[in-house]
Amino acid sequence: MIIKDSKFEISAVNPKQYPNGTEPEIVLVGKSNVGKSSFINTMINRKNLARTSNTPGKTRQINFYKINNEFYFVDLPGYGYSQMSKEEKVTSGRFIEEYLVKGNNIRLIILLLDIRHKPTEDDKLMYKFILEQNLPFMIIANKADKIAVTKVDDEIQKIKDSLGLSFTKVIPFSSERKIYTENAWNEIEKFLS
Repeated sequence: MIIKDSKFEISAVNPKQYPNGTEPEIVLVGKSNVGKSSFINTMINRKNLARTSNTPGKTRQINFYKINNEFYFVDLPGYGYSQMSKEEKVTSGRFIEEYLVKGNNIRLIILLLDIRHKPTEDDKLMYKFILEQNLPFMIIANKADKIAVTKVDDEIQKIKDSLGLSFTKVIPFSSERKIYTENAWNEIEKFLS
């Protein structure tokens, strides 16, 4: 995909704040520090459109990024961040769930996982929730640059085994080295047409 225009549109915590319109939304979910913002920046070939941080749990709202005036990347707050208070976890959990249940323009959920680790209990809960909502999804195994190329397939298989996946494709990805970007776009574009 050729990206001609990308901009931050709005941060939201309730449906009244979501963008008006019918543009498709590609939604990113994953634990804190898995690289959702970096994924967006890599995919649109920009350094800092989506703010990245070394401190997990910085995204506390739903961030909408408009791409080519055609669709949105939607960055949801990460889950599983231990420094967040119980109250903050409940609040963000509530508005994430509300968005995933009531969002009218969701075309695809991208569950980002860390290729170096088996999915956490929180990852498994999110995966189960996505299935229960019957939402179209794909899985991206980020941080593929952190392991040897020869181990990528083995780590992908461990993720698939852990989640009990048989038919779902898991795509390796590296924001750092910008490898596998085309593979990710090829899958995403299927949901934009």
